[in-house]
Amino acid sequence: MKVFLAYGFQRTTMDDIARAADLSRPALYLVFRNKGDIYRAIATGFFRDSLAKAQLALAGDDGFAARLSRAIDDGLLEIMAPILASEHGAEILDMKNSLAADLMAEWRQGFAGLMAAAISAEADARQVDLSERGFSADGLAALVLDGLEGMKMRVADAAEQRRLAGQLVRLAALAVQP
Repeated sequence: MKVFLAYGFQRTTMDDIARAADLSRPALYLVFRNKGDIYRAIATGFFRDSLAKAQLALAGDDGFAARLSRAIDDGLLEIMAPILASEHGAEILDMKNSLAADLMAEWRQGFAGLMAAAISAEADARQVDLSERGFSADGLAALVLDGLEGMKMRVADAAEQRRLAGQLVRLAALAVQP
């Protein structure tokens, strides 16, 4: 990932990647066909780590809003920060649409599922019928993710992203209040 962030996806060569990994280029080609395959492998690990961090945060003992906020911060904002801080970050993120759209869709489904399970558990614990309020746990989770996606496109400052993410969390928390 460091090589892609340093040079951008388009300018990075397999030789750059091999040098950074302390491998010969032929050895690198034994494992990966091209840099697109390497990108997908990095994305797979990135998405797996994101879901693991979110799951860990949601399993905590804090209140619902704190757990959901930490899941978003640890599982998304914090791990995205180095990419967004790179001058090539936008290019790296854009590549996910052409090289890893399927992985991104699986990640989104997994992250939404984790949030929906937490929302549902909180609503059940508080004896709140979300459907009476015109909501569902899946719908609220999707709404939060859609809000985060929209925010990412228009807000570059990490502190402002966290503040706005906190507002989305408060909306979800209000939905499960008795």
